[in-house]
Amino acid sequence: MKTVRTVLFWCHLVAGLVAGLIVLVMSVTGVLLTYEKQMLLWADTRATGYRPPDVPMPVQSPERLLASAVAAGLAPTSLTVRADTGVPASVSSPNPGGRGERTTFIDPYTGALLGEGSAGTHQFFRSMTDWHRWLAREGAARAVGKATTGASNLAFLLIVVSGLYLWLPRGWTWPQFKNVLWFKRGGSSWARDFNWHHVIGFWCAVPLFVVVLAGVVISYPWASNLVLRAAGDTPAAGGRPPGPQPGGRDAGGPTAASWSGLDALVATAQAHRTDWRAISARLPRDAAAPVVFSVDAGMGGEPQKRDTVTIDRGGNVVKVERFADGSRGRRWRTVLRFAHTGEVLGAFGQTIAGIASLGACVLAYTGAALSWRRWRTWRRRRTA
Repeated sequence: MKTVRTVLFWCHLVAGLVAGLIVLVMSVTGVLLTYEKQMLLWADTRATGYRPPDVPMPVQSPERLLASAVAAGLAPTSLTVRADTGVPASVSSPNPGGRGERTTFIDPYTGALLGEGSAGTHQFFRSMTDWHRWLAREGAARAVGKATTGASNLAFLLIVVSGLYLWLPRGWTWPQFKNVLWFKRGGSSWARDFNWHHVIGFWCAVPLFVVVLAGVVISYPWASNLVLRAAGDTPAAGGRPPGPQPGGRDAGGPTAASWSGLDALVATAQAHRTDWRAISARLPRDAAAPVVFSVDAGMGGEPQKRDTVTIDRGGNVVKVERFADGSRGRRWRTVLRFAHTGEVLGAFGQTIAGIASLGACVLAYTGAALSWRRWRTWRRRRTA
């Protein structure tokens, strides 16, 4: 037992020293990214100056909203409407430079264009994401940054698992357990760091394990394929889960004729889930092609609450893709993807993931402090 504990301790210590700084960067940025979706929506709504009318009035139809966007010189490729009338609708359209797309918000009551939201807030979260994923490296160096964060995340998984074992007191008595279950006042700085490291490590162990494990699956195709195999699926070429990937765009741009009759189709999509919170329609290029809707009853990161509904031009639902319809491996991998941010459990899960990331910041600091004191003690003994 002592040998196993000693080996795990040194693995824990070395992994912490090697990956500690990168883990700290990922943990700090993870805290700042906790409520990214909610903060972006709030900031965009404020930046556009949108306010719902004081007097009740009907909202504009989807076709009128698109017509307003076209009149302003946009070429919409998708439209998003929300059940919460305190938030504006939005359209996506190609960037003038030809790279990617931009989002423009529209007043759902008047059809007036409100602008592209809070550029500063979007830039802040892009920067935090860049640091979190690849240490803000650019170009060819981005691959190096991604490999560094992936390896550090894998080391962090070792730290979390070994730390939970090392947390167990040597003697199984209540006073010894109580010493590492809750915070204690007084004592030296070493005792404080030791206590904080054990208490926070224990209470954050399970959410940190889930967050870090999900990060490993996101970082490495082999880990993702292990999830698929464990679920009984066969990994597809390129590491993607088997089955269709809904939501692809048609080449070129849609025309006004291609969304003729969209109002009735949106009403059908709304009837699919009466608890919908946001409905996004991808506008096809072909006027006769069916329209694919994403009907979301969550906050954007809960795949179990999002359905993909394909409706033909006659208003008939020809295909429905639900989370539960996917293969077991695909479901597991999707859950892990959103478990990394906690979004799979909505705002509650985000809060738990954010607290766990904050705890990881403290663990990185206290672990480094304990290692420094341990090294100083070793140096004094060697000098003596």
